[in-house]
Amino acid sequence: MKNITISGLYVVTDSALSRGRPLAEVVEMAIQGGARVVQYREKHLSEEGMIQEARMLRRVSQEYGVPLIINDNLQVVEAVDADGVHLGQKDTPLAQARRILGAGKIIGISAGNLQEAIGAWRGGADYLGVGPIYVNRTVTAVKPDVGEATGLELISQVKKAVGIPVIAIGGINRENAARVLRAGADGIAVAWAVFASPDPRKAAEQLATICEQEGKNS
Repeated sequence: MKNITISGLYVVTDSALSRGRPLAEVVEMAIQGGARVVQYREKHLSEEGMIQEARMLRRVSQEYGVPLIINDNLQVVEAVDADGVHLGQKDTPLAQARRILGAGKIIGISAGNLQEAIGAWRGGADYLGVGPIYVNRTVTAVKPDVGEATGLELISQVKKAVGIPVIAIGGINRENAARVLRAGADGIAVAWAVFASPDPRKAAEQLATICEQEGKNS
């Protein structure tokens, strides 16, 4: 399982953005458009609700051979046999998550500065989610926990300092994606740019094409 490469277009679910469409349907469209990784992040649901929904996404991800990462919840990872977990700085400690999940699962860590990134790399993280690179004011209005924008320089600094994939996140869209990738990111994580689109497949395809053009989707 650890031979999976985390790169290219990485989509993060957000049912609040999906215009009432079933989450599994939007995820499938994103994968058809070129998403290479799916992170399930629906913090408003109960654990049982998350498990039920994640099972549907797991079937979709397995059908297309795309890794499914669960945000924060180790119990959901185990219940649906997801490929891994993504943890924030205030979530379950990396070492504890590794003990619970074992060596075969992917563990990604969010990093908002160089120190956090290096610490996660040294601690055994498999990839980093670095940002927020930009802050989308509309997203900030519904997610007040989003931090201050770090800018592109952090991507360059982190990429030079660590030996694992660096996925940029935060306010990334088709207008700025190429700049983010040229700064050194191995991939881009998006929610709004795909899930809020009237055509998630096309939105994902446009972003995946940019990743390919920048050599980050292979």
